[in-house]
Amino acid sequence: MSSRNPGQAALSRLAGSRAVLGAILVIFCSLLSLQDAAAHDPGLSGLTIRQRTNGLEATLTLAVKDAVQVAELDEDHDGIVTQAEFARSRPQLEAAVERHVVITAAEKVIKNKSVHSRLDENNNVEVLLNFDAVGFSSLEIQSKIIASLPLGHRQYLQIQNATGETFFDRLLSAAADRATVEMPDAHSGIGAFEAVRSFANFLCMGVKHILTGYDHLLFLFGLLLVARGFFSSLGIITSFTIAHSITLAVATLRVVQIPSRIVEPLIAASIVFVGIENLWRGDIPTARRMVAFGFGLIHGFGFASALHEAGIGSGTGGIILPLFSFNLGVELGQIMVAALALPIIWKLRENPTFIARWAPACSAAVVLLGSFWFVQRVWMT
Repeated sequence: MSSRNPGQAALSRLAGSRAVLGAILVIFCSLLSLQDAAAHDPGLSGLTIRQRTNGLEATLTLAVKDAVQVAELDEDHDGIVTQAEFARSRPQLEAAVERHVVITAAEKVIKNKSVHSRLDENNNVEVLLNFDAVGFSSLEIQSKIIASLPLGHRQYLQIQNATGETFFDRLLSAAADRATVEMPDAHSGIGAFEAVRSFANFLCMGVKHILTGYDHLLFLFGLLLVARGFFSSLGIITSFTIAHSITLAVATLRVVQIPSRIVEPLIAASIVFVGIENLWRGDIPTARRMVAFGFGLIHGFGFASALHEAGIGSGTGGIILPLFSFNLGVELGQIMVAALALPIIWKLRENPTFIARWAPACSAAVVLLGSFWFVQRVWMT
């Protein structure tokens, strides 16, 4: 009987495989050429237009990483925008937003009366615009600022009545940066129609967020890489889902808030942890469901950042429908990925060579990519 413990056996297999070392070198060299690689989709912002008795009020919500594309907020280019830097750059930002958010009624541009901005505790920028009171039966909103943001950026537009009820919403992009909305008739049933469209918008947003959230997918891949079968995988996915659903809800409802500068490195650290655990313990580690649940709580705060950037949970509109449909979209995206990946992983695990050589190589790749993102998020952004 061998006297080596499981950790030593795993390390020996790793050290003895030229294929593993070659894979690691290829991955490492690839990472060096991806200094600007992102683990998330190109970004999301929110624009909310509200009716007021004395006019219209518009709130534009941008993540700081997007706001710096509009104005020189990060003066020392250290990746952090301080309140002092923001205060000095506010006029430039406000002037840019004032020029690029255009509201038209009866073919006349509505005049902006005032503009004010702030940097909140979640590293989001809010710009508040107040427009003159006018009579109108329809509005045309154009957000030309999207063209200044990264390619593929989307903006969630919602129009609210005087009671704060959303009766129109749409996802805008650089190619489709305007929307025309007819003011609803109380008996027209448009509210139900817009609720359905809002549900579909956030459902699609959730699916796209998880499919382009490569850090979340890599964490899940690392967890499932050593899973032995359907029920083991189901337990891991269920634990992860329950955990991130809890923190997605509490973060969106603003019960608990953790800044993204803390959450994002922790997400990268969770990837590193899972990869190292796979290497050290070899086959399926014990308490894998607890690992999925514990780190899933952190990932939920990361999912919530997408809703915050869209202005959901800021007190400017409904929360429950976007929260439910976005989370459902995330779960559907997870199921899609798992349905494709798990049969392949299970088939590969029938081959002893895969378990001995390529599973450790994949875990090493997980560690390297997670470490790259950790360093990038702590020291490069």
